[in-house]
Amino acid sequence: MRDVYRILLTILTGLLALWLILEFWPLSVSSRVVLCLLVILVCGIVLYRQWVVPPRQQDIACNITDESLPPEDFQGRIILACGDSAGLFESGAQYRETRQGWYLWVKDAEQLTVWIKHLSLVRPARVSQISVLLAIVPEHHHSADDFTQRLRSWQRALVQCRPWLGGLPPVWTVTWISPPGACPQETPVWFSAVSQCTGIFGHQPGEGYLSLADWIGQHPASGRISRLSQALWLNSLLCWQEKNVGSLLDEQQGDFPALRPCVQGFCMVSINGLHDNLWQQHLASITALSPDNRRSVASLPLPERLLPALPRRRDVSRQMVFWRDVGLSGGIFLILAMLASFTHNQNLIRKVGDHLALYHSLTGEPPEPKFQAQQRLLLDSNQLDVWQHQGEPLRYRMALYQGLRLVAPVEAALHDWAMPAPPIPPAPVIQSPKTVQLDSMSLFEPGKSVLKPGSDKVLINLLLGIKGRPRGLIVISGHADNTGNNALNQKLSLARAEAVRDWIRETGDIPDSCFAVQGFGDSSPVASNDTPEGRARNRRVEIRLVPQADACQVPDTTSASFQDDDVNFNQMEK
Repeated sequence: MRDVYRILLTILTGLLALWLILEFWPLSVSSRVVLCLLVILVCGIVLYRQWVVPPRQQDIACNITDESLPPEDFQGRIILACGDSAGLFESGAQYRETRQGWYLWVKDAEQLTVWIKHLSLVRPARVSQISVLLAIVPEHHHSADDFTQRLRSWQRALVQCRPWLGGLPPVWTVTWISPPGACPQETPVWFSAVSQCTGIFGHQPGEGYLSLADWIGQHPASGRISRLSQALWLNSLLCWQEKNVGSLLDEQQGDFPALRPCVQGFCMVSINGLHDNLWQQHLASITALSPDNRRSVASLPLPERLLPALPRRRDVSRQMVFWRDVGLSGGIFLILAMLASFTHNQNLIRKVGDHLALYHSLTGEPPEPKFQAQQRLLLDSNQLDVWQHQGEPLRYRMALYQGLRLVAPVEAALHDWAMPAPPIPPAPVIQSPKTVQLDSMSLFEPGKSVLKPGSDKVLINLLLGIKGRPRGLIVISGHADNTGNNALNQKLSLARAEAVRDWIRETGDIPDSCFAVQGFGDSSPVASNDTPEGRARNRRVEIRLVPQADACQVPDTTSASFQDDDVNFNQMEK
């Protein structure tokens, strides 16, 4: 049988697991791919097993017809009649329905597990109504050893039912016995022993529970003798019950747990007994008399009077189980997501904290290491500012975002130190400009003019050299090979030069008047375009610092001469 709720729960759990892996957990790409494939594989196997009914389960269920099962809206008890329960049902009948209960005939111990398993699958909302009736008719047994083995087999079957019911079901016993030969009666006499009460109580139509003394003295003297005889008969039955049934069920032996019946019932009614049965053997052992065998064609009376004494359990519908499992899956997801978010926030605090610690540990002599540390803090500040205005990623939110507490110390560090200006030379010395060539493929994707991620490292070294020598004209020229259209190559080379100019201007806070941008296309090759190596050299961006004292004017500063420094440019070329 396909359980739609279980299928939906499996799909929901798989989606939550994938969301957790892809969005929250701090994993590498390869680890995420492996875990996602593993989750999809496990969910696929579970869905296949839930969608396709195993052949063994089909074989088991084929012996149980839906007509014998109680309807979905049945509110009474569901009683699995075990033991000597054949006399409770008519010939060929699988069940009996009454106002208070639905009795299902379990023919042997192996079938008990089948019934409970099937009921838990097709009637999960009625599992709390299931109880097991252990019917005992001592006059249907010859051997005490065989009777003990039958009780053991039923006890073993009840243990096997625990996974399907979440524990042992309510077990109650009813013993039917023929009344004394001197006390003929037309209606059965019921006695019950309830676990919540003490003593034995008589129960007849129109009467409540009565103590044994009140029941005996209820009728005139002519009827008291009969009832006294029945009371003595009942006392013998209780002795037999305690010796042959109670001692076996109440003691734990090996893997068999103790079974304490919640209700014990006794009924005196005419029974078709076997010759030399267990009841006759018991009476002969204590009285040396054997009762006559009675003949009765009627079926055993149902223990309807005992049903109100059975414990009540709250019904748990399939929808309730489904939403409970959904809540459990959602709770586990939230806990793991918050744990992953906490890890992300701690990593963010640790990373920015390391940058701040490195920055404050540097004295500024020489200034280049501290300037590089300041640039890292600038990148951190830009990222925190974007998250503050546009919202941080979801993986940082579940455990209360911690980035706001980092904004103030980062901003303070960015403003407490500035790169010192170089000393003004005594006289301008004009030298030929030094040219730095940058490989375009290390900065741009093929055919693109947008800087690639990771190009900051190359450009930061370049910026350090430029900041060390102000008052010069920064000439940026882009070049390309002869592949493709000349006009497109010229346009692409100019766009790449402008992209480098924009990065240097925004990161180094340099005015626009300090830049000159050119795009030469393929008109100025430095190598032959006939080989791949030559074309790679021709795809370049060149930066020259042209000495020009009045080229880059900054307010409140005086003009200074520009002196080329071959050492710094050699560092930039690295």
